[in-house]
Amino acid sequence: MGFMIRVEFINPFIIAVTKTLETMVQCNVVREAPMIKKSTTTLYPVSGIIGLSGRIAGTVVLTMTEPLALKCASTMLMDEMKEIDADVLDAVGELTNVIAGNAKAQLEEYKLSISLPNVIYGKDTELRFPENCQPFTIPFSSEFGKLAVEIGFSAGRE
Repeated sequence: MGFMIRVEFINPFIIAVTKTLETMVQCNVVREAPMIKKSTTTLYPVSGIIGLSGRIAGTVVLTMTEPLALKCASTMLMDEMKEIDADVLDAVGELTNVIAGNAKAQLEEYKLSISLPNVIYGKDTELRFPENCQPFTIPFSSEFGKLAVEIGFSAGRE
């Protein structure tokens, strides 16, 4: 039996996604039912990935549809983005970083460190979560497209 993710790990990410998209992108999101992640690939084509280490170790993936990535980047860069390019991917990386940082602040007792974000673009990209963990998907919808936060943690170092 692997390390089961607990609700106290999930709620900070739900709050962080909701607040970050509202403040940085003027985009309201609606959380849908969380579920255990069954596949090993990204849910949507644009994904920011951050590693966390500390008393728990894990991977956090912010994955979204292309229209939503374009909307996020357009708002953040104050310029209409029409295609996925390096600027759009950088904007998604920055969003991922802010969300992970906001969630980390609510998980102080785990003494987490955050890696720099990696951003990948492409359908069905393979994801690697820590061994012995059961990743979770928290889907959201918005007027601009769908997104999800996918989280997988295992026991870290003390």
